[in-house]
Amino acid sequence: MKFNNRVFGLVGISAKMSNWNADFTGRPKSTSNNQIYGSDKAFKYPIKYLWDVEGESVLYIKSFKEDKKDLRPRSLKERYELIFHTTLDKKKTKGTEVLKNLFSAIDVKNFGATFAEENQNISITGAVQIGQGMNIYEKTSVEIQDILSPFRNAKSEDAGAASLGTKIVVDEAHYVYPFSINPYAYDDYVSTIDDFEGYTIEAYEKYKDGCLRATTAFGTNSKFGCDNEYGLFIKLKENSKMALPNLAQFVSMKKEDEKTIIDFTKLNSLLAGKVLEEVENIELYYNPYEISIEGIDKEKVSLLNIFTREVI
Repeated sequence: MKFNNRVFGLVGISAKMSNWNADFTGRPKSTSNNQIYGSDKAFKYPIKYLWDVEGESVLYIKSFKEDKKDLRPRSLKERYELIFHTTLDKKKTKGTEVLKNLFSAIDVKNFGATFAEENQNISITGAVQIGQGMNIYEKTSVEIQDILSPFRNAKSEDAGAASLGTKIVVDEAHYVYPFSINPYAYDDYVSTIDDFEGYTIEAYEKYKDGCLRATTAFGTNSKFGCDNEYGLFIKLKENSKMALPNLAQFVSMKKEDEKTIIDFTKLNSLLAGKVLEEVENIELYYNPYEISIEGIDKEKVSLLNIFTREVI
């Protein structure tokens, strides 16, 4: 069933003795003025990984194939043919067939796609748009750990002992990702693709679920210690054309007695008057065991446990 509500929101991700999003040097990504941040790609990957593990069709994720007794990553064409069980023929395959297949992948239905393969040049702007996740904790420091390998460096003839490596983490960081959902982004394709409804309620619910648990579930070595802290979803009334600004600027945090406090006072001021009249509902899922919420009007916002989804 088609989804007809614009949604604006925030997702909070904490990192403790871990590295949420490293640059090519291994250090946490940072701006030119040294503010640590995470990219939208880092945010999307655990969600896509979760979908893939749970049996959803996911196109834009790395997978491997055996080639002459070697493992190598699949190309986009190979991945497309694998998950859609078809052959991409540059002479016979129609663009509408490719579009229909693309929109059947849950990551494409949410995040869009750039597909340039075999005479197909398709660009789909995603219904879900995600900003950069800025770290709003001012006392974050970067820790560098030396790691002793059990093996010597085989490339060095002089290496008589085990080699050294490093692991770089932050002691603590709190990333805030803003997002928006435009359910009308795919309306132009409805008349082009057979049985295509556009952005659906099912696609929205799967994205929402990913926002609330994918990071916590994604337990790689560098990201163990990265968790979903909260997810805010402001759902506008059907067919509302109102657009909200980047919501990350309306949230702040502080620490009191080792407790993390997320302050939504500025956001509460925004959600008033004519703006509030356009809103259908507001949900804030959070981890009540590690963080506290301030500045939220419980008459406007439903507070829910991020793990159980029950009302707090």
